[in-house]
Amino acid sequence: MSTVGTLWGHRDFTRLWAGETVSQFGSAVTLVALPLVAVTLLAASPFEVGLLTAAETAGFLLVGLPAGAWVDRIRRRPLMVWMDVVRAALLVTVPIAWWFGVLSLPQLLVVALTTGVATVFFDVAYQSYLPSLVGRPRLVEGNGKLETSRALANVTGPALGGGLVQLIGAATTLLADAISFAASALLLRTIRTVEPQPQRRERPDLRGEIVEGLRYVLRHPLLRAITACTGTANLFGGVVASMTVLFLSRELDLPAGVVGVLLALGGAGGLLGAVTASRWISRIGQARTIWLVPLLVWPVACLQPLARPGWGLALFVVGGVAFTYAGVVYNVAQVSFRQAVCPDRLLGRMNASIRFLVWGVLPLGGLLGGLLGELIGIRGTLAAGLIGHLAAAGWLLASPLRRLRDLPVDVAAV
Repeated sequence: MSTVGTLWGHRDFTRLWAGETVSQFGSAVTLVALPLVAVTLLAASPFEVGLLTAAETAGFLLVGLPAGAWVDRIRRRPLMVWMDVVRAALLVTVPIAWWFGVLSLPQLLVVALTTGVATVFFDVAYQSYLPSLVGRPRLVEGNGKLETSRALANVTGPALGGGLVQLIGAATTLLADAISFAASALLLRTIRTVEPQPQRRERPDLRGEIVEGLRYVLRHPLLRAITACTGTANLFGGVVASMTVLFLSRELDLPAGVVGVLLALGGAGGLLGAVTASRWISRIGQARTIWLVPLLVWPVACLQPLARPGWGLALFVVGGVAFTYAGVVYNVAQVSFRQAVCPDRLLGRMNASIRFLVWGVLPLGGLLGGLLGELIGIRGTLAAGLIGHLAAAGWLLASPLRRLRDLPVDVAAV
């Protein structure tokens, strides 16, 4: 079977792809708008911004593990539709509260936390749904296309978000994300492929099912290394995320529009990574792609804290391109492997277990970033986060991945 363009004529995949693309653009706008609501409208401190960053991803700690067991019990597409509707409704409350003069940091924290919980269920369902929609032989292509949309949204979304914040205000800009989630829900509802009925157990055992998913991940030598690397990178990525907008808006004293443009330019690396990921995999192998690309490219990201106003802003852009490029190539390779190697009945729990372990550290990273921002300053905290992110590749170098070219489906002999 040809691996080039095989999904272009797949009607239902294009619906999923279109829905995800619209949603990703809205989320990229919120990436700029939500912290700017806190910074510009509520005069939030570095610790409060870190707390907001933590709230956005705390759902992975709170419901990450049971979410996988629940997802494996029900059809995934209807769940994704409902989670889109929930996120749209929650985000609408922010501009409404601002218009009535009652917006507060506690409300932002609640919205960030609850939309994050909905995102947990959506993401676990989405990654578990893709194999049944496109088939396992086309997972690399499917993930590559979806990552291309995400990367394109990361390139243009922040610039759009920064421009909208300047034109209509940060709170009102969040309406764009709410509309995007509603549009995604409508597109997902039009998918016609019949999803297989999940296997039902006579005596559901939530705790036992959760343990089974965790055990599968932690006993798998390659998944264990990938999880450790991603978790460490995300911990320090949370530190970076908590300080990035503050670094640009306060440390460098840049207006919202310029902040959006710089984030968009840095995100261009993700778009390039999504386009080239399959080439890396075909030329050097999937296993080598997972560890070699981050090792070669992530060090360049450490240029970001050296940025200064004027021409020195180029250092921030170059570092951002490196950061997002390696991250997307890594994700296409390792997510496709995870989906291919796991049995259907465990897909939800495998994805949820890994999400719990690797995304559950993001709120900790946000809190750590906020605390370090108060103690050593915004620039120093950004540097510490990027160095820690680079060190995550050590888990891959110490694993069996370093001796492989391609990733086997059966790793009993690894």
